[in-house]
Amino acid sequence: MVECVTVACVQLSSGREVAPNLEIVSDLVRQAAAAGAKLITTPENAVLIEPHRAPKFAQAEDEARPYALACFQALARETGAWLLAGSIATKLPDEPERLANRSSLIAPDGTIVVQYDKIHMFDVDLANGESYRESSQFRPGDKAVIADTPWGGFGMSVCYDLRFPALYRALAQAGARLIGIPSAFTVPTGRAHWHVLVRARAIETGCFVLAPAQTGTHAEGRKTYGHSLIVDPWGEILAEADEAVGFITAELDLGKIDEARQMVPSLGHDRVWQAPVR
Repeated sequence: MVECVTVACVQLSSGREVAPNLEIVSDLVRQAAAAGAKLITTPENAVLIEPHRAPKFAQAEDEARPYALACFQALARETGAWLLAGSIATKLPDEPERLANRSSLIAPDGTIVVQYDKIHMFDVDLANGESYRESSQFRPGDKAVIADTPWGGFGMSVCYDLRFPALYRALAQAGARLIGIPSAFTVPTGRAHWHVLVRARAIETGCFVLAPAQTGTHAEGRKTYGHSLIVDPWGEILAEADEAVGFITAELDLGKIDEARQMVPSLGHDRVWQAPVR
């Protein structure tokens, strides 16, 4: 197994049209590859942030005739890098009223290695008046997913999944050594929780975590937090973006995974216990 790898998180501020977003993300992926990155990750909603249902569904990816995903595949072949298409809204042939929030890991030859549909839906009313009902437009996935890569297992997740540690523990215990958390965190929750949650997921799993994020102001005033992160298995931040569109890189020493897990071997210490009784 390869012991070192340079990785990148691309940070975007996606808009309401797929083509311009693809142009921006493609340019940044190329720049990250030129900087030496062999594993490049992009955020949730990488090619479209559209608040209204009709135009979102009109531009959603068609499984049978993929456009955005095919562009990511071509980009992986062009750069020779592994590429995480953080998530693309994808039409479901058996459920026309909802989409999948789908993340895809692509090998350097353009092969789609695995796909993951976001499991946890962000349904919330915020104190600042913002309201989100992901479950009204997206069907939650029901499978945890790990990909085999030259650097070990790569665990898949998306944004709100970050708040459900059992998913990450399951990924680590099933062989994940790196975990992706492509996200579009809101500003209030980002300021309060983003860093501590990403670092916690790295610490409790003994994994490297790559968390590429959306940033800035999107259509109709939606704001995302930015601050893409690359975190090591001890919880140390190796690289952090600010609030600008761009990318960050870090070189990962994969020996740090076993080192952290030997120092805190909690992945092997689970016990069966009864739920609280009242």
